[in-house]
Amino acid sequence: MALTLKTPGVYIEEKSAFPNAVVGVETAVPAFIGYTEIADFKGQSLLQKPVRIESLKQYEQMFGKGPQTKYDLTKLGDASDKKDDGKAGDDTASQEPDLKIDGEGYTIAVNNNSDFLLYNSLKFFYQNGGGTCFIIAVGTYGNQTVAPDFNKSPFEDGIKRLEKETEPTMLVIPDATLLDADNCYSLQQQMLMHCGEQQNRVAILDVYNGDHGLEDPDYNPVDEFRNQVASDYLSYGAAYYPYVHTTITESNEITYQNLSDSGLTTLKGIINAYVDKLNPGQQKTIQDFVSQMDATPQADAGDDSKPEDPKKKGNAKPADDSKNLSAPPADPNTINSVLSIAIPNYKMVMDTILQKKNLLPPSGGIAGVYTSVDNQDGVWKAPANVAMSSVISPAVLIDHNQQQDLNAPILGKAICAIRPFVGLGNLVWGARTLDANSMDWRYINVRRTMIMLEQSIKFACKAYVFEPNVKSTWVSVKAMISNFLINMWKQGALAGAVPADAFSVQIGLGTTMTAEDILEGKMIVEVKVAISRPAEFIVISFEQEMQKS
Repeated sequence: MALTLKTPGVYIEEKSAFPNAVVGVETAVPAFIGYTEIADFKGQSLLQKPVRIESLKQYEQMFGKGPQTKYDLTKLGDASDKKDDGKAGDDTASQEPDLKIDGEGYTIAVNNNSDFLLYNSLKFFYQNGGGTCFIIAVGTYGNQTVAPDFNKSPFEDGIKRLEKETEPTMLVIPDATLLDADNCYSLQQQMLMHCGEQQNRVAILDVYNGDHGLEDPDYNPVDEFRNQVASDYLSYGAAYYPYVHTTITESNEITYQNLSDSGLTTLKGIINAYVDKLNPGQQKTIQDFVSQMDATPQADAGDDSKPEDPKKKGNAKPADDSKNLSAPPADPNTINSVLSIAIPNYKMVMDTILQKKNLLPPSGGIAGVYTSVDNQDGVWKAPANVAMSSVISPAVLIDHNQQQDLNAPILGKAICAIRPFVGLGNLVWGARTLDANSMDWRYINVRRTMIMLEQSIKFACKAYVFEPNVKSTWVSVKAMISNFLINMWKQGALAGAVPADAFSVQIGLGTTMTAEDILEGKMIVEVKVAISRPAEFIVISFEQEMQKS
């Protein structure tokens, strides 16, 4: 601050001893877009609003919990599935059964689009090391008996809401895989375009139908993904395959209440077919429980009497036992526990539903892996060769030859694989972007490191907007950026034996600017960096020597 010297005396002028510094931006802040149970907090609607949260508990306070997914349990070749000519319908005749009971095949499928993946994917995110994230609720499912209209438009609106947010560094939409194929691919292209235009985040994509294998000659999910997802911003996205079997939902969370009306009818038939194998006492108990399956338990069910008045206690008449002949309905958890023990076929159905509920696209967990690796090693470390938590196994086993095509395809759209290894767990076994043919942007950690460097330097340079475009300012800017890059080099983000080999910063008249640039108010800084790349292929050479002694 310039001093005004008019009155005689002693004046103190403080001068900054150190230049401005570049502060590294956050690198692991995903934005999740999807449907939630509720979207109202303290009387304020949260629909289509980016909301920053720090934990799963905070999410549950604002957005509720997961959906009560309903499943159809259908017997293959059932009379109800036959056409007028008496032949089984095409849908059931061609399907593979999800389970077999007493030689009969049954399928289990989601009823009326009642499943939504955001909540379980967020749990997957936190169980793999997740932290701060943003949530954009595009709609609610609540306790509706009819699923909300499910299309890509709300998701596209949610993406637009992120355009003014600078903090998110990843974009994740697990519910995209629940759309039909065309809408899913279109939405994923929108995700890539958004990330490329914003230049400060990457998209984590799931391969559509990622639980389908690669051997089917009629349908290959990876080939279909590559053919349908096209973009000018492929380096801003990474895709992962296959889906994974998880332990996110626990067995006690799945009961007969997860079946649709028709599915419950089929389940009762399965139970009744087994009851004859039990003794008479057990048969009576099971039949009572089966009859209560349709009832919704309520507090003090079966007791219609009003609270007793203490003042009239002495004159109270004897209770009429005829009004209490029927016991209150059992708790659904009790019914579920008893049936699971007494009826093995019932437990088979519940276990199959649990397995389907726990089959998740990997994007939520991958976002957690990114966060964990960033926090432990830095954004420049490839998020690969890392075991995923809460994963039982990948839905599809990939061999060495199949991964060759996933990792290094001719057109460059690499797919990162998730593979099990004995003694190591289920590992993320790939770190390439969808632009794998580019030597600049082949690896996702390179793209994310560049985003971090660019955004960090960009925010720091805002302090020099409208400063005099002269040599003293240029020296200050160069020193600020160089100090930041030296620190990055020391941490291992940049490759080089000495700082001069790792980066260079140029600014000045005749170097990066012309006199005309200065007249136009432009300050041009040129930064070159050698970002460390992962050792993706390790080749060990062995050779025999002659005996020397």
